[in-house]
Amino acid sequence: MAERLVADTIVDRLVDWGVKRLYGYSGDGINTLLGALQRHPEGPEFVQARREEAAAFMAVAHSKFALGQLGAEEDDGSAGGVDIGVMVSTQGPGAVHLLNGLYDAKLDSMPVVAIVGQQNLSALGSQYQQEIDLLAMFKDVAAAFCEQISSPDQATAVIDRAFRTALATSSPTVVILPHDVQQQAEVLPSGEHAQISTAAVWGTADVTPKKAQLDAAVELLNGCERIVLLVGQGARQAAKEVEQVAERLGAAVVTSLLGKPYVDESLPYVAGVMGHLGTSASAAVLNRCDGLLIVGSNDPWTEFYPKPGAARAVQIDISAQRHGNRYPVEVALVGDSAATLRELLELLPAANGRRGPWRKEVSEAVASWDELRVERAFVSADPVNPERVVHELGLQLPSDAQVALDVGSCVYWYARQLVLPPGVPAHLCSTLASMGGGLPYGLAAKLLHPGRPVVVVLAGDGGMQMSGVAELITLSARWRDWKDPRFVVCVFNNGDLAEVSWEQRETEGDPRFAPSQQLPHFPFAGYAELLGLRGIQVDDPDALADAWRQAFSADRPVVIDVHSDPDVPLLPPFPEGAQKLDAIRRALHQEGGAGAHALELLEQYVQLEQGHFPA
Repeated sequence: MAERLVADTIVDRLVDWGVKRLYGYSGDGINTLLGALQRHPEGPEFVQARREEAAAFMAVAHSKFALGQLGAEEDDGSAGGVDIGVMVSTQGPGAVHLLNGLYDAKLDSMPVVAIVGQQNLSALGSQYQQEIDLLAMFKDVAAAFCEQISSPDQATAVIDRAFRTALATSSPTVVILPHDVQQQAEVLPSGEHAQISTAAVWGTADVTPKKAQLDAAVELLNGCERIVLLVGQGARQAAKEVEQVAERLGAAVVTSLLGKPYVDESLPYVAGVMGHLGTSASAAVLNRCDGLLIVGSNDPWTEFYPKPGAARAVQIDISAQRHGNRYPVEVALVGDSAATLRELLELLPAANGRRGPWRKEVSEAVASWDELRVERAFVSADPVNPERVVHELGLQLPSDAQVALDVGSCVYWYARQLVLPPGVPAHLCSTLASMGGGLPYGLAAKLLHPGRPVVVVLAGDGGMQMSGVAELITLSARWRDWKDPRFVVCVFNNGDLAEVSWEQRETEGDPRFAPSQQLPHFPFAGYAELLGLRGIQVDDPDALADAWRQAFSADRPVVIDVHSDPDVPLLPPFPEGAQKLDAIRRALHQEGGAGAHALELLEQYVQLEQGHFPA
């Protein structure tokens, strides 16, 4: 039998932790580990991206799609039930490329593990080729745990602590693995002094607040007449409890962007996503509420919360660090969202119709928004209104689909136009808001849940040019291995970095700066055909419904290349949006003829908004 190496020890431990695949890119600093992966009869699958940054996004998406679908009955903490993303890279530039994905995980509170190669121990400190002080570089992004394995008997303990810490803190952890350490003979810890034997196990607990805190929350909520629940991703396992508490309190429900997939937006009291990219109904109810129950959300759009002092607030969060982080809450409930909501239900009085007038006001706001978003989708544009693209998707989206998004104006249209069927997951790089993650997210979703037949990726031409075009190559290399190859990439091809163009006008009061905003043309549909995929080009809004039908019935992945209008305004919900109008109009007037079409669309949108949500 060949001598076992430290690299073999690490692959064994990854298997013990239930790791099914590694996302990465090879290099000399990690080749010994890859050799051990190749030797292992049951080792994780290696998924090669076109660049380490994309691999990191895949690993983060893996965690998001896995944890978002994990049922409470499965969350038992056993190593066999763990399924978090793991990324692998070599040292130097490979390690640097991981940072964007790792910060995505940190800012969206996702557990991932990075295993990063490093130069030989004997070379460190000599300014050797590709030598970077990785412990210093990863110090911030992996603040909870970043460790280098410097001796063979460290290997199992460091891997175990990396996984347990990532899971316990919902954050990224990093293991640095010098090349010469990988090549050393396996040495398992003996249990003697400073020889630490560990295990691939972790545990969870049902965390609920103290009774006095629950009583205080109930007393506060009972004193409010117009209550809103703000629901974030921390409620991913609490959909039923959120509905029950909302019914008991006669409350409205709004969500953060990350919380959108975990609430049934077809309910008449669900007002949709809040914030700059949110719905007009969410702004209406948040501006009118006198009570706010924040459930698992840390949404940063503070100007769209109730004004400080306008509402009394309770916050539920598993992390005691987050209470009062975005709004001055009076009662902090530290606990798991589902378990804490169940405790509240035991104490809240039965619904008695007292808040009927508020519920009526909420349902009218939601109905008005439903009318408004359809009217917006059918506003004539040049050539295609991007809101119409997502509206038509919503009419056909399969109930077992998965949705991934890139970052840009497409997120606005998703947040406002797409009513997700219950149980359909949708994820993106949210808080970091990095472009380029759409295709990696979609690929991770498909690999993780091949039994869910359709993946839909919504991306702008900016995000696609940044990294999506490269990851179409990955898609073209893998789809023939899938039992169901349906995978749809919808590109909003408008030749502009539209979200930033509108930010220039709104935030700065400046006209669009064409040299920074205009994108070179790229034929996404034609490129898809070159790769053996299906390409559909759409420049007529009436062709959208058929394009989606063709894509959902195709025998291979499809790229829908929609020539959309960058001048459709990203108008924030009123009343905040109304305060931005003067700056936007001034900027568009400065653009002269180039801004005339955008100004015309802006005035149409303002008229529609005021018709449904008058000041």
